[in-house]
Amino acid sequence: MADPATYRPKTGEIPTAPGVYRFRDEHRRVIYVGKAKNLRSRLNSYFANPRGLLPKTRAMVHTAASVEWTVVGTELEALQLEYTWIKEFNPRFNIMFRDDKSYPYLAVTMGEKYPRAQVMRGDRRKDTRYFGPFYPAKAIRETLDTLLRVFPVRTCSSGVFKRAERTGRPCLLGYIDKCSAPCVGRISPEDHRDLAAELCDFMSGEGKRFISTLEKEMQAAVAELDYETAARLRDDIAALRKVFERNNVVLSEDTDADIFALEEDELEASAQVFHVRGGRIRGQRGWVVEKVEDAETGDLVEHLIQQVYGEAASTDRIPRQVLVPALPSNADELGEWLSGLRGARVDIRVPQRGDKKALMETVARNAADALRLHKSRRAGDITTRSAALQELQEALDLPVALLRIECYDISHVSGTNVVASMVVAEDGLPKKSDYRKFSITGDAARDDTSAMYNVISRRFRNYLAENADPAADPDAPATLPVERTGTDVQPLTDTLTAAPRTKFAYPPNLVVVDGGQPQVAAASRALADLGITDIYVVGLAKRLEEVWVPDSDFPVILPRASEALFLLQRIRDEAHRFAITFHRQKRAKSMTASLLDEISGLGPAKRAALLKEFGSVKKLRTASAEDLQRVPGIGPALAASVQAQLAAKGGAGAAPAVNMTTGEILET
Repeated sequence: MADPATYRPKTGEIPTAPGVYRFRDEHRRVIYVGKAKNLRSRLNSYFANPRGLLPKTRAMVHTAASVEWTVVGTELEALQLEYTWIKEFNPRFNIMFRDDKSYPYLAVTMGEKYPRAQVMRGDRRKDTRYFGPFYPAKAIRETLDTLLRVFPVRTCSSGVFKRAERTGRPCLLGYIDKCSAPCVGRISPEDHRDLAAELCDFMSGEGKRFISTLEKEMQAAVAELDYETAARLRDDIAALRKVFERNNVVLSEDTDADIFALEEDELEASAQVFHVRGGRIRGQRGWVVEKVEDAETGDLVEHLIQQVYGEAASTDRIPRQVLVPALPSNADELGEWLSGLRGARVDIRVPQRGDKKALMETVARNAADALRLHKSRRAGDITTRSAALQELQEALDLPVALLRIECYDISHVSGTNVVASMVVAEDGLPKKSDYRKFSITGDAARDDTSAMYNVISRRFRNYLAENADPAADPDAPATLPVERTGTDVQPLTDTLTAAPRTKFAYPPNLVVVDGGQPQVAAASRALADLGITDIYVVGLAKRLEEVWVPDSDFPVILPRASEALFLLQRIRDEAHRFAITFHRQKRAKSMTASLLDEISGLGPAKRAALLKEFGSVKKLRTASAEDLQRVPGIGPALAASVQAQLAAKGGAGAAPAVNMTTGEILET
């Protein structure tokens, strides 16, 4: 990798004007294009302290071998030049939104002598009007078939059209009046072009005008007693209404807008857009992008708008409003750029309330679903999983294949209700039957490193106990070890009591902890204290997604787009989810504490029944044995025991029921 100091330009050589810069690698390939209001300030930020850069930016400056810049007059010119160069060079470190599928459009080839209507995918063609995109493709095919009744435009290919010209006989659509048959001269080229233009006008949102015109023609035919023509016009009106009303009105009918939403994680982002025309949702598109450069939500929006509208020179594809989840820093320049492309004003804004805000939330849910589906497909691909495991093994320089990975996470709120989770991945897939939860109390709960040491020790003591006693009954509950603190002996309680020992004792090849150097050191120390040397430990630090290994001052940096990092992140996130779920359950149980919790012989159901009957512990104290026995499940012996225990716990030292979160006294 190159040293940034070898190609760093002198500060005095860099202008302070706005401009666009390009980083090139040793082969002169452009690997990154960026723009800046002040070129000197921006470029110096890359070289001042390369070690302080985030991993993806650090990788870029070490991959590059040179940097060059171009000064422009305004920020708008910088925006336009940046887009042009990104499109031309396709730099590897720039964010590139790519469609997750090829979307179909309704295209009308107005550049031909006899315009053709067709469903088209792929690159845009000159002098062709596009409407959509539509999803699924079946929807636009049905729409076109319905519209041909009113606008019988040519839909055949050039070969079919020329064959009909030679034979003088139209195709089947010409015989059933779904084509005006210009191939055999039934309609002049001028009239056919007008027919195609009317189809474009209808698809542009002028449906009401055509329906109103046909209704007047139908009424005139009825007045002249031409019922056959009136019936045909009636059916045409029904066909247009079917197309026009296929999409429900979601906004006011004068609204033309594109509504964008994003769902992000540390590695990827999913973008969705709803195309609203005439208040109706006319189409939907989606992208998934790998975040190969540092970018806030506003930066992602900027790149998305550049790429979506960069080639949309026709006014029918750029709406009056572009609604986004966050404004980019150069929103004014972007709006000016889009207005220049459209030939009319374009507003970029964030909806704050009302129907547009509600619709954006729907778009956001679609983006979240798309990202979830993308991740599940990547995780389910056996080839991708195998490559990820192999890449991770090589990056960590491990001598064994990673057949089983265990990940641990600690969860608490200000040191209370401390819990831990263990999740398992075998062959890159989660094995939920082996998941475990841990409750952590005492000195082990004082900080995250102590908790991590405690959990790793407890988990692998069971592994050692299983190896020491291979003849033990595999179906018997695990015998929990004890933890010695001074002269007290405390059982290490966790959820292992219900699990077969053989499942829990099966060792992993790699232990992943959620955290950096301190957590990795604690886990390694726990394994070393147990004498275990054949299990490897790494930590994944959430902020920068750095992989830490024991006894190293520097992390392992995996490429941002690598499958190995994606695998580690997915396992870490699953451990975090599992720990949070258990923590919330435990916290909910500890939200209230009552004196009845200390009465032996009373379970949750009987405590609830007593409180339902008497309302409070205060009234319960004054109740007689006969009153207590009226509660289902309370017999004479238990009633006497409850009375005795309440009396023993009465007086000034009695504790009321308290909400442990707010401190509110619930009972007196």
